[in-house]
Amino acid sequence: MLIIKKYAAIDIGSNAVRLLISNIIEQKGKPALFKKSSLVRVPIRLGADVFLNQQISNENEIRLIDTMNAFRLLMQAHKVTVYKACATSAMREADNGFDVAKHIAKQCKIKIDIIDGEEEAAIIAATDLNQYIDESKTYLYVDVGGGSTEFSVIHQGKTVASRSFKIGTVRLLNDIVQKEAWFDLEQWIKSNTRDYEKVDLIGSGGNINKIFKISGKAVGKPLTYFYLTSFYNMLQTYSYEERITQLDLNQDRADVIIPATRIYLSAMKWSGAKDIYVPKIGLSDGIIKSVYFETVSSVKMP
Repeated sequence: MLIIKKYAAIDIGSNAVRLLISNIIEQKGKPALFKKSSLVRVPIRLGADVFLNQQISNENEIRLIDTMNAFRLLMQAHKVTVYKACATSAMREADNGFDVAKHIAKQCKIKIDIIDGEEEAAIIAATDLNQYIDESKTYLYVDVGGGSTEFSVIHQGKTVASRSFKIGTVRLLNDIVQKEAWFDLEQWIKSNTRDYEKVDLIGSGGNINKIFKISGKAVGKPLTYFYLTSFYNMLQTYSYEERITQLDLNQDRADVIIPATRIYLSAMKWSGAKDIYVPKIGLSDGIIKSVYFETVSSVKMP
């Protein structure tokens, strides 16, 4: 007999806000199966406000409230029983982030947890990578966001190091990433990967997913450092408008894809990785898994 549960994850990022609804299928004597039922993405780009002005603007607060109301209705329509909403870099750095979260709780009946970078990295690392990785290998997992990027070193199937850095696509677009941040990242990657003979990258985030789709590679096959370098150089020959019209990129993807590719290439260079695997997982998937296994708090739908 099958038992099917519906859980939801809300990821309030610096570039976009996402709702993931998943079916969790339980069978006696077998591991639970997690199947994505619906994914909705709204490009609010909170980081454009916060990283420059330390405030979420009134306009974006209204857009966020409208989005959360829509997400609540979608969760009700899907008959979601449990959800967790996490806000990351932009909301945790905004002076009015907690006030905005309170307004959303009152107006939308959605409770938002503003999590720090280390908790974000831990939730992402909790995502079950077993179906994507070879446990005899070592990987550097890189999740690029708008405000920060989370890194985890995975050796023989276990996370052995994890850290969040304030280097993200929206920050890079606004030229507010300090040289020291890049230096710290370089040193962290080198010191945490130097003991391993060979390291592969695992990339997550909307930008690397789009690059993988454009590449036409078969699922499970990696992108090479050479391919990603060529793609990065090609992107820079196109104007913003041409990246939308000729490369078929959404307008909120056409600008951030360049700094995102730079982050992945830097991680590959400093870790010595020649390949990057793209399993299409991220924070939302980690939230669903963490809620199911009760390693984080969650909220029951009324």
